[in-house]
Amino acid sequence: MLSSRQKSVDIVILAVTLGLLCIGVMMVHSASSVISLQKFNDAYFYAKRQLLWAGLGIVFMFVMANYDYHRLRALAPKIALISFLFLVVVLIPGVGQIRGGSRAWLGIGSLGIQPSEFAKFALILFLAHYLADAGDRIQSLTRGFLPPLGMALVAVGLIMLEPDLGQSVVIMGTTVILMFAAGARLSHLGGLGGLGLLGFAGLVAAAPYRINRITSFLNPWADPLNTGYQIIQSLYALGSGGLLGLGLGHSHQKYLYLPEPQTDFVYSILGEELGFLGGATVLALFAVLVWRGFRTAILAPDEFGALLAVGITGMITVQVLINVGVVTGSIPATGITLPLLSYGGSSLTLMLTGIGILLNISRQALDAVR
Repeated sequence: MLSSRQKSVDIVILAVTLGLLCIGVMMVHSASSVISLQKFNDAYFYAKRQLLWAGLGIVFMFVMANYDYHRLRALAPKIALISFLFLVVVLIPGVGQIRGGSRAWLGIGSLGIQPSEFAKFALILFLAHYLADAGDRIQSLTRGFLPPLGMALVAVGLIMLEPDLGQSVVIMGTTVILMFAAGARLSHLGGLGGLGLLGFAGLVAAAPYRINRITSFLNPWADPLNTGYQIIQSLYALGSGGLLGLGLGHSHQKYLYLPEPQTDFVYSILGEELGFLGGATVLALFAVLVWRGFRTAILAPDEFGALLAVGITGMITVQVLINVGVVTGSIPATGITLPLLSYGGSSLTLMLTGIGILLNISRQALDAVR
């Protein structure tokens, strides 16, 4: 028999998470079967690994769901320091692995971790710890607003050296959501937004390939075989899916038309095979997850738990918006995975770990209101 404490877990968050995870494993297999067969002579290569990481992530999720999140607060500075050290180590030539043009991985062979994924969660944990004690000080530019912003900018600076624009945008977006929830002045956030646009313009101007991404987003057919290729193939996938889709496993774009369809563009294959209804269902599930996450933040028994829930939920929200925006051609292309659906070891495991923390906060929140 379950105790009353065990019964108080938010079953909606748990059910939606497991549902999205099952859809993700299914779609990773479907999207990667052709490329798996070509590269490894095994149509289940990526699917088996995704199952392995999903299983490990589920273990971590249930561990964290039963681990009092208050204990994480004392560890927050140490975890943040370790994550920053990893961000430095990965930049050392011969130590960090280069994949997809970025020196963003630590590991051996095809097995590795992405320090920037770890840094996202470490920064959320530290900012929740810092901002929970800030109180009205957060409305002071120098004493409350700039210190946490400075830490986020250091993380972004290290990640941009890899370079990884997508992770940097997620970190800054999540930081802004956290600082808004903590009570930062709108004028300060507005000024930060203006500086962010200037910084983004500088990053774009500094690297020609980023300029090409912007122009290809506006008109991908201007360079259909180069900068606009991925967006065009993604739109072909979504467009050919129609209302009900071509059927699970019947994607045409996964036949080496859409590069690495199991990662950043898994939603394109989902839309092609399961149609508009399938894609809309997945977005509805994410909407429910985000709703329950922010509800957990509202009901959290303390400021630290509320901000931690806001940070985890905000990060999920930002990643979903960016990934879906990219694959639908709504925003410029950036390399960001779709939470719980895209193939990935460190990203999937850490995402499930974060949801485990969210479940623990929700459990204590529900216990507190009884």
